[in-house]
Amino acid sequence: MIDIVVGYIDRSSPITIFVLGLLSFYLFLTVWTFVYRYLVLGRWLKRERESMEQMHMGASTVTQGSVLKTCLKKSVAISASLLEMCEYAATREATKGLTLLSLIASTSPFIGLFGTVISILEAFAGLGTQKSATLGVVAPAISEALVATAAGIFVAIFAYSFHLILKRRAYELTTVIAMQKEMLLANKAGA
Repeated sequence: MIDIVVGYIDRSSPITIFVLGLLSFYLFLTVWTFVYRYLVLGRWLKRERESMEQMHMGASTVTQGSVLKTCLKKSVAISASLLEMCEYAATREATKGLTLLSLIASTSPFIGLFGTVISILEAFAGLGTQKSATLGVVAPAISEALVATAAGIFVAIFAYSFHLILKRRAYELTTVIAMQKEMLLANKAGA
């Protein structure tokens, strides 16, 4: 296996190696962003659910762990506009990293395709110097060129999947925050 990889790198152009290196970096960045944001959102969602649970059990306000509590500390009175601003700020914070994953998901196939096109151009240029171009000569060159496209699609699949998972997690979080906001406003109106 290692011999195959080393042989491929020896035959590849610097542009193809750069493309594969960039796609490797994209994959690392995708996995790191997903793991970090998933853990952050998980802890945050747990705190917000606990706060909402306390409100369902009769608490008149959110708990210390809630993002809404920090907004309420800065204000003397609860207002709908203040809570709405807090909700917007929480939504902005919850969706961090989604743009990066979306960018990687949409660009990595094109980067892989660029590497493939360069490799195919080089393969045809090399075939032009030979007297005969049989299928046995052309097929390996083209199959090696397609590695970059496969790598780009591979990275895009993970980036897009992780984007959707984090987007759903952020939606769950912002929904819990919105529910707490509405409960606070209902408690204020009932008081």
